[in-house]
Amino acid sequence: MEYNVHTLPNGIRLLHVPSASAISHACIIVNTGSRDEPENKAGLAHFIEHLIFKRTEKRSTNQILNRLESVGADLNAYTTKEYTCVHASFLNPYLDRTLDLFNDIIFHSTFPEEEMDKEKSVILDEISSYLDQPEEAINDDFEDMLFAGHALGNNILGTTESVQHFTREDVINFRKANYRTNEIVVAVLGNYTLNSVVNKGSKHFADVEENNPNKERVKPGILPQNNTTIYKPIMQAHCILGRQAYSTHQSQKVPLMLLNNYFGGNGMSSVLNLQIREKYGIAYTIESNFSPLSDTGIFSIYFGTDKEKQAKALSLIFKEIKKLREHPLNELQLQKAKNKFIGQIALGEENRIGLIISMAKSLIDHNKIDSLETVFEKINAVTTKQMAEVTDEILNIEQLNIFTFCPIEE
Repeated sequence: MEYNVHTLPNGIRLLHVPSASAISHACIIVNTGSRDEPENKAGLAHFIEHLIFKRTEKRSTNQILNRLESVGADLNAYTTKEYTCVHASFLNPYLDRTLDLFNDIIFHSTFPEEEMDKEKSVILDEISSYLDQPEEAINDDFEDMLFAGHALGNNILGTTESVQHFTREDVINFRKANYRTNEIVVAVLGNYTLNSVVNKGSKHFADVEENNPNKERVKPGILPQNNTTIYKPIMQAHCILGRQAYSTHQSQKVPLMLLNNYFGGNGMSSVLNLQIREKYGIAYTIESNFSPLSDTGIFSIYFGTDKEKQAKALSLIFKEIKKLREHPLNELQLQKAKNKFIGQIALGEENRIGLIISMAKSLIDHNKIDSLETVFEKINAVTTKQMAEVTDEILNIEQLNIFTFCPIEE
């Protein structure tokens, strides 16, 4: 897909992606997330993402929330381990309004104490709600085990204790230290010329004070293999198997993405879904996931099942892993896996807000954006030998950590 990048003097990059649609999509992404939080400040990045909608130097909370919704636009935000993102979808005439709001909430939020107190209560409720969903909570507990002692293990929401003790000084210091202008991308996909996007982007972001403090992320170490079971008052057993994997910069990333998609990724034709759910009817949900990060990655297999079926499900998963390691994909199987993955990626291009966010992240991570053709070339270049090597390394049962939520015995 065609795109253009313009860098402002303060380091903020403007990404322009032309589209003939009457609907536009935009985002502002900051290369900071929960892994960048100081010790004992888990959840601070997410807390700030909530607070930026609460008051700015020139707008009240209601004015912020109505600025785009009053013209039918959609405004939202999220925080991950490495990013903070605000995004919007709107009719083409409202680009100027959208970029103005992005600038206002990211760079001119005032973080009043009374709003902080209210938002702490909201997030504490969010944490409680999240903990009531074991299929969600287990992912965070698994990553806490996988990255024990490292900020990557922190729950993005934080903990009840950490959230209660946030101060306004914490918020201001974190934003100053982590909202670096040279790691901020403002991206626009819509029916605009490059000059129009550059002019409007410059109007709203060129005057932002340059802020590029030194930043050094510490790569997590590899911990010994760990099996942990936690007993909870739940109906089903929930289990995750996994390990650290490849980062977004490693060449093995593409073969592992293919392997993940084939073994337990999207769609009902994955190996795990066919063998565990369809053939034996053991688990309603069984899937694998690969999440590459800037200096490591996470590969995991999740399933939920009745407590009595847990051992059988694990046995069947190990059986499929052993089978795949002993008999790697042949040329025909690999080509089918490639065709499926390429088709899914192509269909994903229709999600325009997801596309522009993905492109902005790529610009931050790699300082470039691969075309769809280049992405397909990389996938098609994967060999059976590469697949076998990645399978042998990542699906080594002796190195897979196992984390389980088990129902309490009655």
